[in-house]
Amino acid sequence: MNKKILIVDDEKEIVDLLEVYLSNDGYSVYKCYNRLEAMKCIKQSQIDLAILDIMLPDIDGFRLCQKIREKFYFPIIMLTAKIEDSDKIMGLTIGADDYITKPFNPLEVVARVKTQLRRYQSYNSPNLSQSEEKDEYDIRGLLINRVSHKCYLYGKEIALTPLEFSILWYLCEHQGKVVASEELFEAVWKEKYLRNSNNTVMAHIGRLREKLNEPSKNPKFIKTVWGVGYEIE
Repeated sequence: MNKKILIVDDEKEIVDLLEVYLSNDGYSVYKCYNRLEAMKCIKQSQIDLAILDIMLPDIDGFRLCQKIREKFYFPIIMLTAKIEDSDKIMGLTIGADDYITKPFNPLEVVARVKTQLRRYQSYNSPNLSQSEEKDEYDIRGLLINRVSHKCYLYGKEIALTPLEFSILWYLCEHQGKVVASEELFEAVWKEKYLRNSNNTVMAHIGRLREKLNEPSKNPKFIKTVWGVGYEIE
């Protein structure tokens, strides 16, 4: 059965754009432009995920998110032109699952939707053991699978060397943790970390970022923690 995606935004162009991309991916899209329409749709339809704009004409997205969370637990992605960290923290604190700033790549939104639906399904599946070793990670549209040994960014395959794949897999496996350069080198290269080993790690991280189209100053995926190592949040 097609998953039902609710989009709540007073900018019709954005709603229509997202509808095209989500519908092309097989989702059923419900479009609303204010709080009243959104709450009515949620009560009448079994929504699987909602995308909420923060700036709505009759309520802000934070309050709408809180209202939804009183009774419903499907994933919520906040969509906004604001970029302040405080707004992101606010959204995640009140029950949002993800946060996307405008302007955005529609393919990234679709990838985020897929990620949240997978997480929600896995979390609510009684047959999935928490101790099972993962074969795949999907982090904000970056999908890596160690069985097929393939990596995708927003649905497009990225060609990685075996070393690059191993580096990225190790970082994804330790998502949310800062991995020291020494630890990364010895885990991937299986050699003792020496003085010039850090240059080797840096060079491979640099090539990985190029393939992921990462901006040098503010990378979205592989972040540098100066003097320590690297992290995928």
